[in-house]
Amino acid sequence: MTLPVALSGADIIGQAKTGTGKTLGFGVPLLQRVVAPGDTELTGAQPEAPGKPQALVVVPTRELAVQVAKDLDLAGARRGVRVLTVYGGRAYEPQLEALRKGVDVVVGTPGRLLDLAQQRHLDLKHVRVLVLDEADEMLDLGFLPDVERILAQTPAGRQTMLFSATMPGAVVSMARQYMTQPTHINAIDPNDEDATVANIEQHVFRAHSMDKIELLARVLQSRGRGLAMIFCRTKRAAAKVSDELADRGFAAAAVHGDLGQGAREQALRAFRSGKVDVLVATDVAARGIDVEGVTHVVNYECPDDEKTYLHRVGRTGRAGNTGIAVTLVDWGDVTRWQVINKALQLSFYEPVETYSSSEHLYALLDIPEGTKGVLPRAERTRAGLAAEEVEDLGETGRQRKAGAAKGRSGDKEQAEAEPRERQTVRKRERRRTRGGSPLAEGAEQAGEAAAVGASSDAVVAPDLPAFEAADSAEGDAAAPARRRRRGGRGRGSSTEAAAEGTPEAPLQPAE
Repeated sequence: MTLPVALSGADIIGQAKTGTGKTLGFGVPLLQRVVAPGDTELTGAQPEAPGKPQALVVVPTRELAVQVAKDLDLAGARRGVRVLTVYGGRAYEPQLEALRKGVDVVVGTPGRLLDLAQQRHLDLKHVRVLVLDEADEMLDLGFLPDVERILAQTPAGRQTMLFSATMPGAVVSMARQYMTQPTHINAIDPNDEDATVANIEQHVFRAHSMDKIELLARVLQSRGRGLAMIFCRTKRAAAKVSDELADRGFAAAAVHGDLGQGAREQALRAFRSGKVDVLVATDVAARGIDVEGVTHVVNYECPDDEKTYLHRVGRTGRAGNTGIAVTLVDWGDVTRWQVINKALQLSFYEPVETYSSSEHLYALLDIPEGTKGVLPRAERTRAGLAAEEVEDLGETGRQRKAGAAKGRSGDKEQAEAEPRERQTVRKRERRRTRGGSPLAEGAEQAGEAAAVGASSDAVVAPDLPAFEAADSAEGDAAAPARRRRRGGRGRGSSTEAAAEGTPEAPLQPAE
């Protein structure tokens, strides 16, 4: 339904269920309108500005940017279409070098695209096709200002296409402001009127928060399970669930916003290659991620709304395959789930109270009898996350921190190489004065002698220097002698004197 309209150059608002091929729905027309370097030799066609981007695809997440760019690169490989992925977390230099050499299609996230455009490294004046993938997320409150600035830098005669599985009416009205007579295409299978794909088997259970991890560990041991994705609401919950599953013997990895980009891509690569078969993620991986072999999706926590539920569940049952979606609803989230259930017209308004030992859990999900919450050692055959190397992405700040550490280590080495005499701190030489003038040498000696004589009749602190005692001796006889506090602030000297068993008494003037 999309290809004839998109190939004619008309603007499109495309909506279809997850896993039905939206990427190539806009990718094929986009690649068709691009003049690749190989086309010049075959057809003599010349681009308006050689080396400048002719198509731009804007996506909400980094993981989706990598996936879309990979699909477009594969589809346009024979024609030599140059596709560049632009997103945060990577070093600027490789992206700038690719832009200098020339690119045809740019796929990226709004932040890095806008950054490069403002620095005049990315020229969007010759973009002929603009695509907003997951458009409802792109035009949401957080991304709308950045998207507007990007649109302002593209030519007015461009072709604009918006694609997503969920397209609320308010988003459609907002999108029409940036489009010219768009055609709204909603691809629906006449035999599948539900909001989700028909070949996804859905289960909803009311589970206690203290029993969820045990229940999840048994669900992951159901017969025929392939790769599994576990979705959590918060980053802390995703990290915790991943660690607990790893402790129970599962090959699990986490993807969330607190991880560096290298660690996030390492987890996804390990998941795609099968080294890890359980991926615990936040909603950063809920949109657009397409991994072959995902048979189970588990909502460890209730989604926030029906859109989030659809995108999470859509990670399985893709491209005609079957899948199982399990949602665990806590007691406090029952009302939220009932709102989602009503919006999607599902049949799970009152979730069944379920525990890790419930018989219906074993029967519905085909879990072998006697399964416990720990994976048997004989079944721990995955290589794990450690088997996947972390790619050096040149993340922002990495080089600066390394240089600073090198500088600190260099200073330390230099200090160790210096002669010991130079490192020795000279003791401060103190000279006694009276009234601003130096004290005579005879008076100093007399004062020292007097201090020595007074030490036999008065209690003097052990670390009190002789010249301070002399000061006290030569002072006014009627006034009490000055004491030097051995502690810092407060009454440290009194405390120390009491601890040592020495009675605290004022110093007596020397006779």
